[in-house]
Formats: sequence, C-alpha cells, structure tokens
Amino acid sequence: MDPTRREHVVEYGGVAVSRAEQVTDVCTDHGEGPVWDAAAERLRWVDLLRGDVLSWVPGESDIERQRVSTVAAAIRPRVGGGLVVGVERGFALTDPETGAVTELPPLWDDPTVRMNDGGCDRQGRFHCGSMAYDEAPGRGTLYRLDPDGSTHVVLTGVTVSNGIAWNAEGDTVYYVDSPTGCVDAFDVDPETGRFSARRTVVRVEERYGVPDGLALDSDGGLWVALWGGGAVHRYTPRGRLDEVIEVGPTRVTACAFGGPDLADLYVTTSRQGVADGEQPSAGALFHCRPGVVGLPTASFAG
Repeated sequence: MDPTRREHVVEYGGVAVSRAEQVTDVCTDHGEGPVWDAAAERLRWVDLLRGDVLSWVPGESDIERQRVSTVAAAIRPRVGGGLVVGVERGFALTDPETGAVTELPPLWDDPTVRMNDGGCDRQGRFHCGSMAYDEAPGRGTLYRLDPDGSTHVVLTGVTVSNGIAWNAEGDTVYYVDSPTGCVDAFDVDPETGRFSARRTVVRVEERYGVPDGLALDSDGGLWVALWGGGAVHRYTPRGRLDEVIEVGPTRVTACAFGGPDLADLYVTTSRQGVADGEQPSAGALFHCRPGVVGLPTASFAG
C-alpha cells in the first residue's frame, strides 16, 4: 500500500479505498445521469446543459451524441425502444426507429426552473425532479410520468432534486435533495407509486462533499456520487460508510452499474465551476469494478 492510499484509509476511518480510471476523453461540460441500456448493450448519459444524450459501447473509442432539447436532464430506456428524457420543463420521448424527439406539454412556464435528475420505479413510471437555476431553496418539485402519459406531483418544496433509486422489491425508494446533505428513504406503494414514511438513511459529512446521483447494488448498498468531493461513497443500508472510490475531478455527479454482468460502475463528472487549465479530466467518464453487482435498470413502460 503506497503512502497516499494509507493516508486516505486513515481519513475515511479505515474503510476500503480504491480509484476509478478514466475511460473516455473529456466529452461533456456537465456530464450526468449514466444508465446502462441492456437491450442496446451500451452506456448512455447526458451533457445536461447542452441538451445532449451520449451513447457509448464500452471499449470503443467513438461516442455517439444526439441533441434532444435545450436541457437533457435524465434519461431511461423505453420498454419498446427509444428513450424517455427529462427536458428543461417536462418530459420528452425519442422514437425507437428514427430517434425523433417528441416533447410532451410543459409542466411549468417559469424559465428560471429546470429539470435535474431522475429514474424509473419497478413498475416503469419515470420520475424526474426540478430545481431553480440559481438553486433557490424550495423551488423544485419531484414529478412522475406514468406509462399512460399522465403526470403527477410526488414531492414539493425541493431545492436540488437529485439521485433517486428503488430497491429490488420496489417498495423502498432512496432520494437526494442535495443541500440537505442526506439520502432519504420512503416507503412506496407499488400500485399507486405513492411515497410515505420519509426518513434519513445517510448523512454525508460536509467535508466529503455534497450528495448528488446514486445507485444501488444487489446487497442493498447505496453508492453516492459526491459533488465537490471527488469520489463515490458506498453506504450500507444502515447508513455506515464502508467503501470509497476516488475519482479525481472534484465535480463527481452520478454513478451507475452496467456491463453484461452489472459489475462495472460508471461515474460521470462535470467541468462546471472548474477553472480553465485545472482538472484536465473533468467532464470525462470514469470506471471501476468494485466487487459487487448492481440492480437491473428499470425501463419506462410508456
């Protein structure tokens, strides 16, 4: 063990520490929302404020890029092909044959608020949450798009709606409103999708950064990307830190399990707020194999 690694082990209270490797060139300004598309056998993620969806087959050099709107906040595959996308003020669908984008009616008119992160529950309902561009407290909302095209308000009074992920059974959802510094859990009614019984599962110490995107593994571990922290942390279901993946760039945004065995962890990063000439790998995609497998991605059923 080299001295640098030993220092980090002490800093983190003796938990295992490893490092992710860079696997693409810098390809985003604000990379976000990675998701493994099993049917297409590729990773997809977004360059959020450029409105682009990126697609990449691991091991290849080329990255496909499609502009879908002014903002591409979060994506999930659709059961019948194509994608559902959280765009600036609502939702959009891409056609599986042509890739054409159809934006659904906007959910609000205020130009100072945009969508941010999102994901699908086990019944194929797509959730995406909003935030004010200036991150003003309480101006965000978590919305749900059902397979029949109807939309519903799930949570109000959110500030920066971020990572959201469901357990394997679909009866518990984990959720991040970043300024709280916490990952909260809710009970979920699988039939109605209703959230209840909110409680805090993880409190991220301020020195480690701000919780952003998250993913779950098959053992119930929560993998939390740390904006400003340069790392992804794994927490046990009881909220204990037990593994650290160092990334390098400080603006770590999100993570997702992928690959045919779901044993690869992919991590997105951002260049936002990074001075020119600093952190030359910020905006690239990173990868590691942490020794556990993730849960399969739920697709949008609409």
